[in-house]
Amino acid sequence: MQAAPDLFSYRKFWAHRFGVAPELPMTREEMDALGWDSCDIIIVTGDAYVDHPSFGMALIGRLLESHGFRVGIISQPDWTSAEDFQKLGKPNLFFGVTGGNMDSMVNRYTSDRKIRSNDAYTAGGEGGKRPDRSVVVYSQRCREAFKGVPVVIGGIEASLRRIAHYDYWSEKVRRSVIMDAKADLLVYGNGERQVVEIAHRLAAGESVKELTDIRGTAYTTKPGQREGWWEKNSTSVDTPGKLNPPIDPYQMQTEESCAEEKAKTEQDKAEKTAGNVIKIHRVSPRNAHRTVIRLPAYHQVKDDPVTYAHTSRILHLETNPGNALALVQEHGNQDVWLNPPPIPLTTAEMDAVFDLPYSRVPHSLYGKMNVPAYEMIRFSVNIMRGCFGGCTFCSITEHEGRIIQSRSEDSIIKEVEAIRDTTPGFTGVISDLGGPTANMYRLACNDPEIESSCRRLSCVYPGVCKNLNTDHTPLVNLYKRARSLPGIKKILIASGLRYDLAVLSPEYVKELVTHHVGGYLKIAPEHTEEGPLSQMMKPGIGTYDKFKQMFDKYSKEAGKEQYLIPYFIAAHPGTTDNDMMNLALWLKRNGFRADQVQAYLPSPMSAAAAMYHSGKDTLHKVRRKGGDIIVPKGIKIRRLHKAFLRYHDAENWPMLREALKKMGRADLIGNGKKHLIPSWQPAGTGGKAEGKRITRKAKTPNKGGQFKTQHTRPGKVKPARRRR
Repeated sequence: MQAAPDLFSYRKFWAHRFGVAPELPMTREEMDALGWDSCDIIIVTGDAYVDHPSFGMALIGRLLESHGFRVGIISQPDWTSAEDFQKLGKPNLFFGVTGGNMDSMVNRYTSDRKIRSNDAYTAGGEGGKRPDRSVVVYSQRCREAFKGVPVVIGGIEASLRRIAHYDYWSEKVRRSVIMDAKADLLVYGNGERQVVEIAHRLAAGESVKELTDIRGTAYTTKPGQREGWWEKNSTSVDTPGKLNPPIDPYQMQTEESCAEEKAKTEQDKAEKTAGNVIKIHRVSPRNAHRTVIRLPAYHQVKDDPVTYAHTSRILHLETNPGNALALVQEHGNQDVWLNPPPIPLTTAEMDAVFDLPYSRVPHSLYGKMNVPAYEMIRFSVNIMRGCFGGCTFCSITEHEGRIIQSRSEDSIIKEVEAIRDTTPGFTGVISDLGGPTANMYRLACNDPEIESSCRRLSCVYPGVCKNLNTDHTPLVNLYKRARSLPGIKKILIASGLRYDLAVLSPEYVKELVTHHVGGYLKIAPEHTEEGPLSQMMKPGIGTYDKFKQMFDKYSKEAGKEQYLIPYFIAAHPGTTDNDMMNLALWLKRNGFRADQVQAYLPSPMSAAAAMYHSGKDTLHKVRRKGGDIIVPKGIKIRRLHKAFLRYHDAENWPMLREALKKMGRADLIGNGKKHLIPSWQPAGTGGKAEGKRITRKAKTPNKGGQFKTQHTRPGKVKPARRRR
């Protein structure tokens, strides 16, 4: 993988002489107090401004400040006019626009498309402080406020909408967000390298239209304006003919001159040999830096789900920064050009970013109002970023990448000590040492050359790759050092745990269970059945059983009564009614009762969203005929699948009885222990009253040492890190 200039190697901008701001200004009065006549960069965000590295606007703002730029924050502006976007004046360099830490549509709506009444990223938790599709709306208002000022969009909302994408809320394929926002540049993925280079080059006098060579960015251009590039077309999805089959758009070759049959053999070998990595390239390495793949145009994918599925697969294969090619997609009379992904940060760069002078509290303008998302993370420490799990329903990989970027142990310990010494209300308990996943810290491919050439969508599915270093020793040492610090009573692990990796390290499981579980440990098997699990790219339930055995063993040895809390997803692509029935039976056998369940939500640009939209298995070659999968769509079937997860709720029994009879499983209706639901209906619940209302609820662990599942209340957004 090619090297990138050190993130902090640039000569500082002249405004560094103003020094460090106690908190980045949100008003003209604060700017005056700092001696500023203007801002160089203004960040517009859909979140409340919290000066903490877990909040994107703070991390990017402080990073730009460290390079000498004056950065202002416009948080949750009134989007009905341009007035709020003018309150800090005209930025000298550009507006940076982000929807916030969550996609605005995910933030505002439930999986049933019902609007939420609350917002965890708003002071006081109040809902309605951001518009739908915030990036588009904010960008348009920035244009109105100051014409001619460059607009750069970024954050997870822009990152996951960088090409034509299926939009669950409108049930159609929308254009790249850069087209709707009319932005000059789109930053995707973690944006540190991109925004720093953009700022310095604009400050040096370059036009924003000249910034076409920055990795991790997208921009619009007229077709044919980039000369000297070899365009590789990737539009063929027709079924093979009898004599001359069309070129396979997924074909991978070791050299461009290789025979087609040889390439097919190599591909088949790669797919069938679980755990083995074969070094394969789409084009010769000598011209990859001048090769662009032309994706099917917007007008093709918006009306053809199969072509959309093909496009999604190509996009996911081109995400490794070591070998990814540029992508281009036509939108009417313009092309949206995506440069290859950014080079991951080094450990030293990660340390420096997290060591910036954050105040670690919400902006003083909020007074005593709480920001719920901040309350959940103020005593937690982010130790890494990225995820190589590749779960198809998750957007972490598409945004942060598959290569794990870890901080040093010293940097993490320094932050723990800072929380202990400076964070108001600290009681001695660190709520989390984690990230997108709890236990991928310092895990990486054993061979950098293989890592740079690999195109696997996951390093742990269908099995853990033999080239993956799974040594948890650095993480165990970090846990031990952190919990031994003076003033630290407890270090909890709340991030999602990859238990398929954990079982490979008994020492890690013992350390975790003995010292870092607060009574309950939440993990996410997501399902029990092979059909949906294969479409999720998640391990089989047998791996969960193995982890539970280890969890129970080490809990008993530590003399602690602790319980696993599993999470499951309803209505994921590939899930049948029988799959949900079998999951419900598993839940009942194991004594679990879910207070709230999660229905699958197709997040933009995820692989599972392409499955949901197309009904095709995008994990394998996409064909017009074949490769079809079951996709639970519509309110009725989604409610049924959720009802199976809440088999114990009497309100769901009439629906479940009807479904079980249609499925030929009326034998599961009755009043015995072997039955899933009873044959009678409590008074006052859904359906005809046939007996007394059931009021008893399990409040204590069952004989198996398991406990009913605990979830947040309906309608609440839990802003903790995504579970893996």
